[in-house]
Amino acid sequence: MSKHMTTDEFFKELAGLFDAGNSAGHGSVFLVQKRFTRGESIPASHSSSDGTNDTFADLHPTAPLPVLIRASNGESKGNTKTMGGVKSKVKISTVVQRNELENFYLRYSEICKAGMQGLKKRDRSGRKKATKAKKRKEQDGERKV
Repeated sequence: MSKHMTTDEFFKELAGLFDAGNSAGHGSVFLVQKRFTRGESIPASHSSSDGTNDTFADLHPTAPLPVLIRASNGESKGNTKTMGGVKSKVKISTVVQRNELENFYLRYSEICKAGMQGLKKRDRSGRKKATKAKKRKEQDGERKV
């Protein structure tokens, strides 16, 4: 696994992921957030206040855990060729400490909002027409019987 980026590098790459999707007219950006527990020493069982062993000791960490933020363009190894050339999978990640989360999320939300400005509403009119036609056929079939 590659080393995590700094937050500034992460934001620069994330903006690039959104720009690439918008310039192509289509594309996906997958965002994942979770607690980062690697390197933390969490005991296998934790004694709760009533004296029983708690099998979910990781739910009661001794110190606040940092947050791992990941982003990917969703390309897979099997789907790397496109019409215009070669597209490779992009995976970026950063680790944010609990005391830096508020400032991180402010900047993160600005970049996500800016990246989503170019989104277009999906055209589902063809699917709606097909569904209506199918319902009409079913209703006509019930009337004949």
